[in-house]
Amino acid sequence: MSEAATSSAIAKHRIPVIDRMMEMLFALERRPNGATIRELVEFLRMPRTTVYRILNTLQHYDVVRRTGEGMYRLGPRLLGLAARSIRGASDYDLAAVAAPHLENLAAVTGESCKVSVLDGEELLVVAVVSGKRGYALTVAPGQRLPLHAGAAGKILLAYLPKEELKRRLRGTLARYTPRTLTDTRRLSAELARIRRQRWAQDRGEQSSGVHAFAAPIFDRNGAIIAALSVPFVAGAKASQMQNIRLAVVAAAAALGGALAAR
Repeated sequence: MSEAATSSAIAKHRIPVIDRMMEMLFALERRPNGATIRELVEFLRMPRTTVYRILNTLQHYDVVRRTGEGMYRLGPRLLGLAARSIRGASDYDLAAVAAPHLENLAAVTGESCKVSVLDGEELLVVAVVSGKRGYALTVAPGQRLPLHAGAAGKILLAYLPKEELKRRLRGTLARYTPRTLTDTRRLSAELARIRRQRWAQDRGEQSSGVHAFAAPIFDRNGAIIAALSVPFVAGAKASQMQNIRLAVVAAAAALGGALAAR
């Protein structure tokens, strides 16, 4: 069957209400801070009752969540499904297994921490625990971030097969701050160093005021499945940064061990 014929057959047998539901999820994906019913009605050009009923159904399954301010965001169930889509993770809930390790890491460092996976051409944050320290940064599950600018993204890039990495580094890399690595030779050298040392550092590559450390999470076969990272406000003392880095590496190893044991 030709590609055109296949596309025609797929279009013929689609279910309209599921099409509308997917359009709504895609709209929320582009709004990490959430959207109101009114905004979704205007953007999707659907009747308010249709939007309301779809949101209620998705909320029932925890695919979306409604905040106290009346904003709708992607829910943790969807993130759990996304985490299971990565290679080797179909038999466990990565976010659930990661939770106690992130809680412990946040308690040790006082900083927020997160687990991220490779999803298409971006990084997807699938699990988060907020830090208790006064200046701990706010992080949110469901965020999509660039791969080449940031500690977790560089971890995920560093362990890609050579041909796939070469493909992802083709073209122009976006610059977010003066520290963003946009030269592919410099970035490739950085990724090689990360693979050797098994941790990565962000010195303000995505946001000038934010630094981070990240480490890889491996499965029982030694393949990377995710990155664990701790972002923190720039200006931390050297001793504090050293403590965060060691804690991140230890937590990633412990989480990898927990996953391998399942």
